[in-house]
Amino acid sequence: MNTILVTGGAGFIGSSFVRHWLDNGLGRVVNFDKLTYAGHLATLAGVIDHPDHHFVHGDIADGVLVRRLLTEHRPWAIVHFAAESHVDRSIDGPAAFVATNVVGTWTLLDAATGYYTGLSAAEQTSFRFLHVSTDEVFGSVTGAAAEEAAPYAPNSPYAASKAAADHFVRAYHETYGLPTLVTRSSNNFGPYQFPEKLIPVVIQNALSGRPIPVYGDGQQVRDWLFVEDHCQALEIILAGGVPGETFNISSGEERTNLDVVGAVCDLLDELRPHPSRPHRDLITFVPDRPGHDRRYALDSTKVRRQLGWQPQVTFADGLRFSVAWYLANAAWTEEVTGGRPLARLGLSRPSASTIP
Repeated sequence: MNTILVTGGAGFIGSSFVRHWLDNGLGRVVNFDKLTYAGHLATLAGVIDHPDHHFVHGDIADGVLVRRLLTEHRPWAIVHFAAESHVDRSIDGPAAFVATNVVGTWTLLDAATGYYTGLSAAEQTSFRFLHVSTDEVFGSVTGAAAEEAAPYAPNSPYAASKAAADHFVRAYHETYGLPTLVTRSSNNFGPYQFPEKLIPVVIQNALSGRPIPVYGDGQQVRDWLFVEDHCQALEIILAGGVPGETFNISSGEERTNLDVVGAVCDLLDELRPHPSRPHRDLITFVPDRPGHDRRYALDSTKVRRQLGWQPQVTFADGLRFSVAWYLANAAWTEEVTGGRPLARLGLSRPSASTIP
């Protein structure tokens, strides 16, 4: 049993984890992804043909397929990234978030429990179900950063769907004995992030000379974690985390959205200068997102003290690397976006037609 099953492994964080796992020779990966708008085989460049990488196109809500994959490949761990994740999209169409993040996670848990009960005692000892969640389940944080036991207060349909999934994971551990782990991370950034998230949006708009949108006053605060540091934490938690435990993963580097936008503009001025103006001139304040949380902040003391994880990449170094990567990989952005700028979402109320 040297195989792991990764769901959502053609998305941003999932593909980074797959790449991390294979690059470090940690074993075989069965990569299970639906290939929705944010999942692309192009994101797996460099590992798609790796001898220890097996890609399966499918939906985590397809219980028959999930059970077949578990029986056929006999993984010792399931690492669950698959999720709808963009808050603006959840405002416009929450139904897809319930279907994937809640029902899909339940389907995966149910299949995993059936698989787990059929393993030998030795195999059960090593098996893990790792569910990757988000800091957004805690809602807007004031004062000290949220610890693992902080109360949930999700404020967007996306955050609510992830909170519901977290509760199902806990319930399957407590009720059925499934050896689960839950991680919550702060804002990830790095290469291969789909260009609807803040940093790649700034880069693409700046390069095209389009206005760079900043929601509200831009003073919303986020903790920024380089994606490879996140992947390293997940590897360590899989190896040393006690079933039933939760771990926060964060860098401790908080920045306002406006500060991040400005930093990206300054790097572009250095690496790809415009002939007549600084890129900051494109910054445009736009109406805020409904229910926009003011601050996310996670206390990651537990994973640092218990398992010895520490982030290795500073925000400044990670941002420079990321901007340089996007400049050098314009073809990837062109492919995953179809060459079209992405329209802003999250300004409308869901209609009755969004209900399945």
